[in-house]
Amino acid sequence: MVIAGPTASGKTSMAVKLAKHFHTEVISADSRQFYREIPIGTAAPTLEEMQGVPHHFVGHLSVAGEYNVSKFEEEVLDLLKFKFQQHDVMIMVGGSGLYLDAVCKGIDQLPDPDPKLRVSLIEKFNIEGIEGLRLWLKELDPDYYKVVDTNNRMRLMRGIEVCVQTGLPYSLQRLHTAQIRPFHILKFGINLPREMLIERIQQRTDKMLQAGWIDEAKAVFPYRHLNALNTVGYKELFAYLAGEWSLEQAVEKIKTNTRRYAKRQMTWLRRDTKVHWIDGRNVEEAAISLIQLIEVKHLLLAKD
Repeated sequence: MVIAGPTASGKTSMAVKLAKHFHTEVISADSRQFYREIPIGTAAPTLEEMQGVPHHFVGHLSVAGEYNVSKFEEEVLDLLKFKFQQHDVMIMVGGSGLYLDAVCKGIDQLPDPDPKLRVSLIEKFNIEGIEGLRLWLKELDPDYYKVVDTNNRMRLMRGIEVCVQTGLPYSLQRLHTAQIRPFHILKFGINLPREMLIERIQQRTDKMLQAGWIDEAKAVFPYRHLNALNTVGYKELFAYLAGEWSLEQAVEKIKTNTRRYAKRQMTWLRRDTKVHWIDGRNVEEAAISLIQLIEVKHLLLAKD
C-alpha cells in the first residue's frame, strides 16, 4: 500500500494509523528523510509520531554517503521479500515520486552517464549556476522540466545527460511498461485544498525553526556542497548563515520554495492514473475510509 501526497499533507499520521490497524510496518520513500544528520529540516517522523510502529529508511544514511534511487529500489524489494513473510500488508509512504515509482514500477534502462559530458555539466553549473542547467533542460525536454525538482542539480544534470546521449527527451524514455512485482499495489494520494496546504506548510516551517532547525543547519554547514543538502530549506538557511540573506528573508524563501516543491509533487502524482485520491482534511475519517476500502480489496484479491 502506498500513501503519497505533497509535503505537510499528513502522510506520516495517516501511515501510522493504517500500520497500527493492520499490525504492520512503514517504509519511507521520502528521499530527504534518509539522512540522519537532518531530521528537523526534513520533517522526519519522531519516535513520538511513529507511535511504536517500525519505520524503515528513515535516518539510515549519512549526508556524506553515496546513495541513489537504484539502490533504494533494490533494498526495498529485498526488505519486502522478508516482510511479506510476516505481514499481509506493508505501507510505503512519501512524497518523492521518483522513489515511489522505482519500487512500484521499476527504473527505466537508461544509458550510463558519459564522464566527459558530466564534466562539462559541472563546469556549466560552476559558471552559470543552477539556472544554466534549468534553461538547458527546459529547452531539451519541457515536459520533464515541469515535474523535476528544479532545485536539485543532480536531477537536472541526469535529465540533460539522457537527452544529449540518446537524442530523445528524457520524458519519453521514462514511460516504459511497468515491471511486474510479486505483490499487489494500492496507491492512495492525500489531497488538500490549496489554502489549507499553504497554511500547514507555513505552520510546520515555524515549528521546525522553533525545534532547532537553525542549529541543525549550522552543524552541517561545512558539508553544504554535498548533494544530500542541496534541498529546500537548507539552501536558504545556508544563505542566511553565510550572511547573504537575513533570517526573515531565508524563512520567507523557505516557505515559498516549499510551496513550489509541493506543487511539483502533486504534478508528478497526478500523472499516475492508478492513484486513488482521498480527502486529507480529516485524518481520522480518511483513515477509516481507507481501511474499509483496503479490506474490501484484500477480500477480492484473496478470491482470485
